[in-house]
Amino acid sequence: MKLPLPAQWSFALRNVFRQRARSLATLAAISLGVAGLILAGGFVQDIFVQLGEALIHSQTGHLQISRQGYREGRTLAPEKYLIEQPEALKQEILGHAGTRMVLARLGFAGVINNGKRDLGIVGEGVEPSSEAALGTYLRYIEGRALADNDRDGIVLGEGVARTLGLQAGDRVNLVISLAQGAVNTLDFEVIGVFQSFSKEFDARAVRIPLAAARQLMDTEAAHLMVVVLKETPDTGRLQSSLGSALGPQGYDVASWHDLSDFYDKTVQLYDRQFGVLRLIILLMVLLSVVNSVNMTIFERTREFGTLLALGDRPSRVFWLIITESVVIGLLGAILGMGLGCVSAWLVSEIGIPMPPPPNANIGYTAQIRLVSVEVLTAGSVGLIATCLAALLPARRAARVLIVDALRQGT
Repeated sequence: MKLPLPAQWSFALRNVFRQRARSLATLAAISLGVAGLILAGGFVQDIFVQLGEALIHSQTGHLQISRQGYREGRTLAPEKYLIEQPEALKQEILGHAGTRMVLARLGFAGVINNGKRDLGIVGEGVEPSSEAALGTYLRYIEGRALADNDRDGIVLGEGVARTLGLQAGDRVNLVISLAQGAVNTLDFEVIGVFQSFSKEFDARAVRIPLAAARQLMDTEAAHLMVVVLKETPDTGRLQSSLGSALGPQGYDVASWHDLSDFYDKTVQLYDRQFGVLRLIILLMVLLSVVNSVNMTIFERTREFGTLLALGDRPSRVFWLIITESVVIGLLGAILGMGLGCVSAWLVSEIGIPMPPPPNANIGYTAQIRLVSVEVLTAGSVGLIATCLAALLPARRAARVLIVDALRQGT
């Protein structure tokens, strides 16, 4: 006679605890697999978050607003894409909820000279105090950041300083060509040498005060308005809101995602690697559970034969084994999620020192970020793997001949 559902679950639970050694081995395999998925997923999520924040707080900000076409045409004719009234635009941007700060930047390309040799650079005129607040991921390996009173100060990327043999306190000459054909030059004192997250950026980047850049380029305009938000997850919403408001005025609103091809490629790489890792863990759980279930069924063959001999249908034997697997899968998933969360907290408290990623200068301390979706997904993978592992053994047990089953072990 087929048992009611609650009774069948109760019977399955008793069978799980009756086979203690096998159940513990299966629970260990499931829980370790689930915990491994949580730790790996949290580690990858931390990479994404820290890399994104490093790019935001060393180079791009959350959003950049420029004249439409500036990103494509700035190399050939940057003077065509000037924002003529940056202060008015800044006040309009600050009127949108979620905006913390807006910075003006004036870009230029030119040559820097140390008195012996020249180097082509890509420079920016910046607002020193605001940039210092934004650039929390810029590390000064020599000197310091620009201050508002540094009228003739300049900070250099590490690659620029190394190529020209410059250090804090040295004097350099900056030369640029204007659109009208004139050549402007100003003398600067090196205030600091910085490292950002990108070697490529540091190899050509220099920054000077916005006032000096405007004097050098003979303009009061700006090329970019860099928007810093209160919360990074608000980037998409603010990009849409500002795009709707400023698009008709001829402005383009780009997010840090749009400006960071390196970030997208890194995310794709780690997504593929984590996908392979998830598959490996799934196979390990499957093989462990299959082995455990097969051994359990082999030892209980006479029990299943007795059930069939007493009139139970093969389907009842099949669903009994599946129900036991669901019970042990649920227990293993819950234990694994608990173990994974505790391990993630402990590892995060200690931190994982990491070397610089490819094409980067700065290492960092990794943590394990607990994301509820990732934790639930890991638990689901453990449960599903357990159920899948039990299907074939349960089917074989349900189709065993009664005579062969009762003869087993005699």
